[in-house]
Amino acid sequence: MPVIVGTSGWMYDDWRHVLYPAGLPRRLWLERYAECFDTVENNNAFYRLPSVSTFQDYRDRTPPTFVMAVKASRFLTHIKRLKDPAEPVERLLRVADGLGTKLGPILLQLPPTLQADPDRLDGCLRCFPAAVRVAVEPRHVSWWITEVREVLERRGAALCWADRLGRPQAPLWRTTDWAYVRFHEGAAHPRPAYGDRALSAWVRRIEGTWGDDDDVYSFFNNDVGGAAVHDAARFADLARAAGRHVTRTPATAHQGVSSR
Repeated sequence: MPVIVGTSGWMYDDWRHVLYPAGLPRRLWLERYAECFDTVENNNAFYRLPSVSTFQDYRDRTPPTFVMAVKASRFLTHIKRLKDPAEPVERLLRVADGLGTKLGPILLQLPPTLQADPDRLDGCLRCFPAAVRVAVEPRHVSWWITEVREVLERRGAALCWADRLGRPQAPLWRTTDWAYVRFHEGAAHPRPAYGDRALSAWVRRIEGTWGDDDDVYSFFNNDVGGAAVHDAARFADLARAAGRHVTRTPATAHQGVSSR
C-alpha cells in the first residue's frame, strides 16, 4: 500500500497562486485540491464539527479514491479531556459516516497540558468500532511510558509520529499495522518550510519501520504561504525516489497545475 500524502486542511487564502488559480471561486477549492491530492486531513472539525450533510457533500465532490482523515472535536479532547467519551465519539462517528468509504483515520490530538492517563485513553479508544482507524497525538512527555504503548497496541490505534522543526516529537513506536505522520513546522527558509534534509530523514524513518504493504498517512500542517503544498509534493518526490509507492501529488509544487 502507498505512502498517502496530503495536507491538514485546504481552505487557506494564501494558497492562491500556489494550488488555486487566481480566478477559481472558493466553492470549488475542494475539487481543485482533490485533483492534486488523494487525501486531506479535515482539521476544521476540531473547532466545529460539521453536519452529516456537509460530510456527504465532501464525499460527493471528491474522486472515488479520495480519503478524508478527520481531527476529532476539541469537545472530546480539550474540554472533556477524554472523560465520558461515549457520547462525543458517537456524535463524531454519526456525522463522519457521511463520508462513507472515504472516511480515513480519526485523529485525537491531546492538549499539551493533559498528562498521561492510560485508563482514560483506553476508555476513549474502546468507544471506536474496530473498523475505524484512530491515531493519537499526545503532547506531554509523560505519555511516553509502556502502559500507554500497550493501550495503543491493544486497541489497534496508531501513535501519531509528529514533527516540529525537523525533529520527532514522540518516540517512534509502531503500535499498529498502519502509520500516521504529521509535519507541523519546518526549520528551512522561508519558515515554516521543510528542507530536503529533514524530509529525507522522514523517508528513511518510514522505510525503516513500515513496509510496502503498510498504509502511511502523511499530512503537512505548515500551511502558511503554501509551504504545506510545496513540502508535501517534495516529500512525495523523495519517497518515490526511494522506491516507495506514493499517492497523487502536484507534479509541480510551485505551479500546482498538474498532478501525478
